[in-house]
Formats: sequence, C-alpha cells, structure tokens
Amino acid sequence: QVQLVESGGGLVQAGGSLRLSCAASGLTFSTYNMGWFRQAPGKEREFVAAVSSTGGRKYYADSVKGRFTISRDNAQNTVYLQMNTLKPEDTAVYYCAADHFASTRPSEYDYWGQGTQVTVSS
Repeated sequence: QVQLVESGGGLVQAGGSLRLSCAASGLTFSTYNMGWFRQAPGKEREFVAAVSSTGGRKYYADSVKGRFTISRDNAQNTVYLQMNTLKPEDTAVYYCAADHFASTRPSEYDYWGQGTQVTVSS
C-alpha cells in the first residue's frame, strides 16, 4: 500500500531552519506531483508548496515564498521542504501529499502522510 512518511520536524527558535523529508513507497513516485501542507490548531489545512513530478515546476504559498524551498529526489522517492527564517506563525503539523495534478487544494490529493510537528518559538 502507499505510504508517505514525514520526518525532520522539531522545535526551533524564530529565525532558524529545518529540513523536512517525506519518503514515499508503494507508488510510482516519479509520476506524482508532491505537495506540502500544514495545519495549525483550530485552523484549516493550508497549502505550503508543491513540486511537479519531474521537479521542473514549483509552487509556493505567498506566506512562505523566499523562505521555503521544495525539492525532490526521484531516485530516492523522497520530497523535501527546506524551511529557513522560520517564524512563530509557521508552527503547525506539516503533511506531505501525493497527487497526479499540481494543485493547491488538499481535496485534490490522493495520498497523505501522518504529519510531523514543527514548533517555532519566539
């Protein structure tokens, strides 16, 4: 079955960096667009970034442009999210997801990981 497993979350001070990873199995990874979403307590899940199946196209939410970078390694079936200059408002559970269509809408994604907590202290 399809599994997406996130890692790399943790507690970091404002201005710091974290790199999230999402290892995929059970699917033909190179044919899927991959996205990162986040959900803070009491809020809806929101789009963070997405990358096309080949890595050639990348999309970002305005709130993270210039600070976060999405990338993928199709040989390793892994997608990454490099997060720099973190802010307290970035605190959330971060999820990776797989989709055949590049989309910013969570409802469009077929598969989801279990999430990894990112906490940014001020």
